Amino acid sequence: MDQTEQLLKSLSEAHGVPGYENEVRALVRGLVQPFGQIDQDRVGSIVCRSGQNGPRVMLAAHLDEIGFMVTHITDGGFLKFLPLGGWIDQVILGQRVLVKTHKGDLPGVIGAKPPHVMPQEQRKKVVEMKDMYIDIGAVSKAQVEEAGVRLGDPAVPDAPFRSLMGGKIYMGKAFDDRVGLALMIDAMRHFSKAPHQNVLYGVGTVMEEVGLRGAKTAAELVNPDVAIILESEICGDVPGIEPHESNVKLGEGPSLVLLEARMIPNLKLRDLVVETAARMAIPLQYSAWLGGSTDGGQIHQHRIGVPSTVIGIPARHIHSHSGFISREDYDRALKLVLALIEKLDDATVAGLSE
Repeated sequence: MDQTEQLLKSLSEAHGVPGYENEVRALVRGLVQPFGQIDQDRVGSIVCRSGQNGPRVMLAAHLDEIGFMVTHITDGGFLKFLPLGGWIDQVILGQRVLVKTHKGDLPGVIGAKPPHVMPQEQRKKVVEMKDMYIDIGAVSKAQVEEAGVRLGDPAVPDAPFRSLMGGKIYMGKAFDDRVGLALMIDAMRHFSKAPHQNVLYGVGTVMEEVGLRGAKTAAELVNPDVAIILESEICGDVPGIEPHESNVKLGEGPSLVLLEARMIPNLKLRDLVVETAARMAIPLQYSAWLGGSTDGGQIHQHRIGVPSTVIGIPARHIHSHSGFISREDYDRALKLVLALIEKLDDATVAGLSE
C-alpha cells in the first residue's frame, strides 16, 4: 500500500457526518499541519495556508459524509433515526452502521419488517426510512441507554476500505468527499516543497451535505480570489443511467462540471482547465446536473464574487454505503490540479473576471 492508497484508506474509514466532523477534522489537521499555517472557523471548517504573496487560491473539499442521527429509542430497544444528508431509502435497508456514543462505537444494522410477515403486495413496495430502525442487539430501552446511546448520537456507515482489480479500483465509504480531501492534502504537500505564485488555502469544509454551510463561513475566513472545488463525480457507466444523465465513466479521467444546481462555473477558469488538461494529455470528462450542488454554490457568491470551478473524480454508487473510484482517475486529477494551481498568478486570476 503506497502513500496515496493509505491516505485514501484513512480518510475513507474516518467518521464525520454533518455537524459531527471532529474525528475526520482531527485526521486532516494532523495530515496538513506540516504544510502550512492552520486556522479554523467557528462552525468547524479547517484551513491550511501556504505562501505569502499572490492571489488567494482556495482548494475546497468537504469533511462530512452522509449518515444518520438517533432521534428516538423504542421501549423494545430499537433506534429510530433521521438522515443527515441525501439518502434514497432503498440503499439503506440491511446495511451495517456504527452508532457513535460517549462510551464508544456500537455496531448495528438497519432493519425493517421481514418479508415473511408482509402481504405479497407490500413486498413489492420500497420500505420507507420512517419504518426502519437501527438494531444494536438490545432488548429494552434501558439496555440501550446503559450501552451509552443518547438522543442526537450520530450513526455512520460501517464499510471498510478495500483495494480491487489489482489495486486499480478502490472501494470504500465516503468518497464523497474524502477523495476531494485527499486531493487537497496531496496538493498542499506538493506546494509545501515547490514554489507557487499565489497564497494557497487548503480547506476542509463542514456540513456540505446539509446545505453547503461550512463553505459559507470558510469563504469568510479565506476571502479567496479564485476557488477550485474538489469533489467526487457521479459515474454514469452503471446500469440504469442514461448517457444524457451522466456520460462520466470510471477510469476515463477527472471531470469538469459545466453546470450544477447552484452555480454556473466561471467560463474563463473553465477554459483554463480544458486547455491545461489538453496540454498535459490528461483525458477530461464533462458533467452537468441540477440535482445537487457543491461548495462552489456558496463560495462563488462570496462578497463581490469568486471565480470558481469544480474538478471531480468519478465515483460509482455515490451516496450509499460503499463506492468505487479509480486510482488512475485520482492520479490524473492530482496532476491536473497541480498544473492549474501553478498557472494562477496575479495576471491570470485578474483576467478571470474581465
